Amino acid sequence: MTVRVVFDTSCLISAALRPFSIPDQAVTLALSTCQLCSSIDALEELRKVLQRRRFDSYVDHDSRTAFFETIRSHAQMFTLTESILNEVEGCCRDANDNFILALALYAQAGVIVSGDHDLLVLNPWRGIPIMKPAQFLEQFSI
Repeated sequence: MTVRVVFDTSCLISAALRPFSIPDQAVTLALSTCQLCSSIDALEELRKVLQRRRFDSYVDHDSRTAFFETIRSHAQMFTLTESILNEVEGCCRDANDNFILALALYAQAGVIVSGDHDLLVLNPWRGIPIMKPAQFLEQFSI
């Protein structure tokens, strides 16, 4: 069975801005061996952040758009309802990260990949491992 994986937005941003970095390698591995899980809200947040002009000095706009389209086209989409979001309310010390937990819970993810200490401190959360990109590479590389 294919492992379902949820990446937090900051991890995806790092992957988009730093080709061949550890986060980029983790995303590439997940795209080829796992089922990437996302939601409309998560993708919208990713799209908006990747459009910021301040990132032009890292990677050109077309490359960031291509990265977004790759994620969008490969992700299995889940709709996070208010009841799902309410179920994880207060679980994370940063309320802005609750949607990652809700997505992982609803998608029945096998792993959350994040560099965010507010999420990493919860590892494991409800039986779902939360790991840094480097740990994901170690554990899931063939």
